[in-house]
Amino acid sequence: MTIYYLILSRTDGRYLAAQINAETKQGGAGYLLMFQESYDALSYLNTHGADVAERFTVETVVGSQLKNLLQRWGYTGVGIVQDPLVPKIEFLSYG
Repeated sequence: MTIYYLILSRTDGRYLAAQINAETKQGGAGYLLMFQESYDALSYLNTHGADVAERFTVETVVGSQLKNLLQRWGYTGVGIVQDPLVPKIEFLSYG
């Protein structure tokens, strides 16, 4: 069983996602950012959003739940964060 870690907003319940084509308004809800370890998600938050980190929490999701999550929220795909400090992200389209 594969477990991924997602960053969830405490204020509006949305997951942290990358908007690759934000300026062209393409890509739907974007790419859901996923982490392989909870400490990677926390490192990402503390490095790139230290001033708002308290507004977010880390949530776990089992790999078998991903398809439903992507469909429900309309994500284009996933962005698997390989290095949270740089960040280095591998984008995979869903579909």
